[in-house]
Amino acid sequence: MDNIILQSFAWIGLLGLIIGASLAVAAKYLAVKEDPRIGEVNELLPAANCGGCGYAGCAEYAKAIVMDHAEINLCAPGGTDCMNAIAAFMGVRATATEKMTAIVLCCGDDEVAKRRFAYNGINDCAAAHATAGGDKACTWGCLGYGSCARVCPVNAIRIEKGIAKVDKTLCIACEKCIAVCPRHLIKLVPAAAEIHVLCSSKDKGPAVKKACSTGCIGCRLCTKFGDEGAFVMDGFLAKVDYSIPITKEEVIEKCPAKCIVKD
Repeated sequence: MDNIILQSFAWIGLLGLIIGASLAVAAKYLAVKEDPRIGEVNELLPAANCGGCGYAGCAEYAKAIVMDHAEINLCAPGGTDCMNAIAAFMGVRATATEKMTAIVLCCGDDEVAKRRFAYNGINDCAAAHATAGGDKACTWGCLGYGSCARVCPVNAIRIEKGIAKVDKTLCIACEKCIAVCPRHLIKLVPAAAEIHVLCSSKDKGPAVKKACSTGCIGCRLCTKFGDEGAFVMDGFLAKVDYSIPITKEEVIEKCPAKCIVKD
């Protein structure tokens, strides 16, 4: 009986050695070698792994650049320096891109915007929005429960007086805050732009004024006193056309609702 047990252990051990040796040989001769340039490009990236480039992380973006000839200007955190370094390494031409930043298109904080009821649920914007359409009287405005701030990888968003605000000096334009906002209030705009319409309400003027004292009432004064084409109307809502430079800053004072601001 003891011999049978010993023989069994011996056969199992031998079989394990054979399988292990086979796997070692297979790993050596069947392995797919990675292009060493992928690691080099990955080292040039900022290791933010924010996903703003459209890939799962910096390593996947580096692989796409080397293997699939992906555009080298997709890394917002790395900026121009990163793009130029990758261009030099890969031997391709760098194409300059405009630095972008996220902005919350709402200025209706708790001092000027009304709340319809006291929300006592989960501290999450999507949850609040799903509760009777949100507690804010303006159904377009920022709910202020910080979902965008929590997903920001660089802490560029803060909540002040019940509204989200972006620090553009920290923002890396990864778009994570855009994806999480249930009211789609956050947009990417040129970082160089200073004048914005901080409102997203498409309601008519009287309805806007009932909910928020700084909401756009669709008066169109900005289209009259601003640079030609710089302000456009989307129904009752004024918007900035960021492709046109704004030089007439007096438009800020002309806005009766004070939702046009310089940042």
